[in-house]
Amino acid sequence: MSAPTASADPSSPRHMRRVAVSSFIGTAIEFYDYYIYGTAAALVLNAAFFPDLSPLAGTLASLSTFAVGFLARPLGAAIFGHFGDRIGRKATLVVSLLLMGLSTAFIGLLPGYGTIGVAAPILLVLLRVLQGIGLGGEWGGAALMATEHAPRDRRGLYSAAPQLGSPVGYFAATVIFWALSSWLPADAFDSWGWRIPFLLSFALVLVGLRIRLKVAETPAFAAHQERLKDARMPLATVVRRNPREILLGAGSIVVVYVMFYTAATYCLTYTTRTLGIPRDTMLALTLVAVAVLGVSTFLVARLSDRQGRRRILLAGSVFGVVWSMALFPLLDTRNLLLVTVALSGALLCMGVVYGPMAAFLPELFATDVRYSGAGLAYNLGGVLGGGAAPLIVAQLGERYGSSSIGWFMASMAILSLLCILALPETRNRDLTA
Repeated sequence: MSAPTASADPSSPRHMRRVAVSSFIGTAIEFYDYYIYGTAAALVLNAAFFPDLSPLAGTLASLSTFAVGFLARPLGAAIFGHFGDRIGRKATLVVSLLLMGLSTAFIGLLPGYGTIGVAAPILLVLLRVLQGIGLGGEWGGAALMATEHAPRDRRGLYSAAPQLGSPVGYFAATVIFWALSSWLPADAFDSWGWRIPFLLSFALVLVGLRIRLKVAETPAFAAHQERLKDARMPLATVVRRNPREILLGAGSIVVVYVMFYTAATYCLTYTTRTLGIPRDTMLALTLVAVAVLGVSTFLVARLSDRQGRRRILLAGSVFGVVWSMALFPLLDTRNLLLVTVALSGALLCMGVVYGPMAAFLPELFATDVRYSGAGLAYNLGGVLGGGAAPLIVAQLGERYGSSSIGWFMASMAILSLLCILALPETRNRDLTA
């Protein structure tokens, strides 16, 4: 007897395990690619590509290239969402993985400013844009592969698979940077050691492709495939039909991005350069916080099948308001235990909101526009919360001190809270209708 197919038995344990592994591995690889750039931007890219600038200006310039990737992500969501809603989730995800992985690997081969001059930062920005386009198409497709395959009463559980790819990808990126930073002399790390994590992406792309090509199309798309092929502009349709869901969905996830990229990117710069904590020590402490993120993401996503998505998202946003005010006072103690608590609390808040999002955002949209709608909402939230936040907090900290950063983060958490209050509960919606 042949193995069950998606159309015949989409909820069979064997098939669901394959879907979960595919969503998890593919997303982990793509987020690894994305996070190694964020870590490198905080640690070394200013010296490699902007050596003529002051330390603060160089840091802002390298973080600006980080922000460029977020600006490109809605474009990626629009492009890949269009094809994902017309030709299928699976094929679109394969292309997004190739684009993301190869653009990341080529950053590792890019000569620095000292070799090719101003062309170096220009090419860096171009590759960063391609990274952003690739990741803009990744999350929506991976979330849909999990949620559209899963039984209704376990969508939260299976949607945890792509969400776990984010902390695992970041954990892997941090481990590699920590190991290289610990083992290599500082001058070797700054000159060529930072390139190794990028070059590893060549191998990771091959692994991801092998896994993704084995997964069937989702039942929700397959059931409407012929009709969906005739849809000309899914993006225009979802913007016309669901503007409220797109904007409120984007606002609801802002707190996730603000918490993560402030804690994982700006705080890495702040603690090493302003507080004088050694770089390898901070990378090790960050690993503890990322482990907290992974555990909380899984547990909360699973809990959302019983308690509902909305209630948990509201609780996470309220926690974000509170922890925003505690983050920098804890960091400023320079006590390593309290620094770990500070970072772990920020990523715990992220996990509580992030866990149910892979089910919540897709459940807001119908099948014919779900890839476009969920991906656009997710990535528009990233422009404000992920792309702008590290730049804003860096300048706030320089001008007004670290307490001002807490107020900014709390305001973003309140924004997410208000957006979630305006959205309905979604856990009982039929995704095949």
